[in-house]
Amino acid sequence: MSDSNTTRFTNPSTFILLGIPGLEAAHVWISIPFCTMYAIAILGNFTILFIVKREPSLHVPMFYFLCMLAVTDLVLSTSTVPKMLSIFWFNSREISFSACLTQMFFLRCSSVMESGIFVAMAVDRYVAICHPLRHFTTITNCMVFKIGLAVVLRGALLVLPYPFLTRRWPYCRINIIPHTYCEHMAVVKLACADTRISSYYGLFVALIVPGLDVLFIAMSYILILRAIFRLPTKDARLKTFGTCVSHLCAISTFYIPVIFSTITYRFGHNVALCFHVAIANVYLLVPPMLNPIIYGIRTKQIRKWLLQLVTYKGT
Repeated sequence: MSDSNTTRFTNPSTFILLGIPGLEAAHVWISIPFCTMYAIAILGNFTILFIVKREPSLHVPMFYFLCMLAVTDLVLSTSTVPKMLSIFWFNSREISFSACLTQMFFLRCSSVMESGIFVAMAVDRYVAICHPLRHFTTITNCMVFKIGLAVVLRGALLVLPYPFLTRRWPYCRINIIPHTYCEHMAVVKLACADTRISSYYGLFVALIVPGLDVLFIAMSYILILRAIFRLPTKDARLKTFGTCVSHLCAISTFYIPVIFSTITYRFGHNVALCFHVAIANVYLLVPPMLNPIIYGIRTKQIRKWLLQLVTYKGT
């Protein structure tokens, strides 16, 4: 490696994002489904926010949590997709060091926040089904605000060490990131210092935090299912379980890509790099796109509003 590529410097002025390595010739074609999914995510999540704001009957905890999820999905996708599309369309590969750290923070923070929101929604379902008479006195608007604040603070505090540690490492290697965005470990690998602290902390946040959240969600649903099976009639059991289907679908679309992406990136050393990057991008786009669709289809009040909007525009 030449001296020009190994010069030691503390903070590089820019990084170069390669996009999806090995598939550069197909970037324009790859951008079509990515752009479509992003457009659906933006339209769907803003529609959810609009409907909940306009409909007073939706000003209840369940839909406040849904609005938090929509905002988080907008941040998750918007923090990365516009830059990704600029790489695909205009070959605009440069990103400043500060912008890279900012992107890393908002990406990771929104991911941790979304996981926390799913836990809060599971607790809301647990109280609504297992203790229905205490639901509206327990999950009040004030409680929703406190839960939302706790979710934001947890995400920010857990993710703040990412850019802090990344900024303090000296860099002396080629400042090229083989990714579509500033993925934490891809940036850390460019440092010429002992980065085990960053690696271990990143592994902790990537595995332990979602793992604990999934455990809490699983415990909530074990109690929910126990309560459902105690209901006297089949119709009552199906109707009650139906209120949980949207949440379970949203959880699946979020955690399955996250877990698969984390495992393949950390341990799948024989997996092609382009596959790693593609899976990581699926995680950024699929949940924000599917969440408003899932809740739009499964929630009667949102379906009603959507039909009214379509009918109004058609007249």
